[in-house]
Amino acid sequence: MIGYVLKRILMVLVGYLVAVLAGLIAVVVIYAILSSLPNAPGYFELMELTPVAVLAVPPLGMFVYFLTIILTGMQTLVFALITELFSLRNFWLHMLFGAAAAAAGFMLIWPDAADDPERWADMGIIAGAGLVAGLIYWLIAGRDAGFRQPLVKAVPGKA
Repeated sequence: MIGYVLKRILMVLVGYLVAVLAGLIAVVVIYAILSSLPNAPGYFELMELTPVAVLAVPPLGMFVYFLTIILTGMQTLVFALITELFSLRNFWLHMLFGAAAAAAGFMLIWPDAADDPERWADMGIIAGAGLVAGLIYWLIAGRDAGFRQPLVKAVPGKA
């Protein structure tokens, strides 16, 4: 039993770290797609260049990655505990939790974002990336969520 719980904790941690990376990639892709639309705000194009800066200066990339972990860590831990304790395995629920965690992390950076209409698009983009991160987390750790070991069906004729 202890081994199974330790395995679940490791899966949650790995799933979270990979999901954060996938979410950051999704942010860049979403901004790149939106910047190609007509009448897109100019800073969308600036966000296309961010990956180049992150690749050119690896410490900057690590800073962005760890900052994202710090901003989304607590709410994600709460969501992970909820899904593990109640064995919630629905992909849409994990995606919803990912979007909520990403939006909450965004609100930590810009607490007045709800009052600023210019930040609503950014909030939607971050929440969309959180949906992607939630799906990636579900693929790695969420499909088998639950600290209780799955019941093994008895095979007739075997003891």
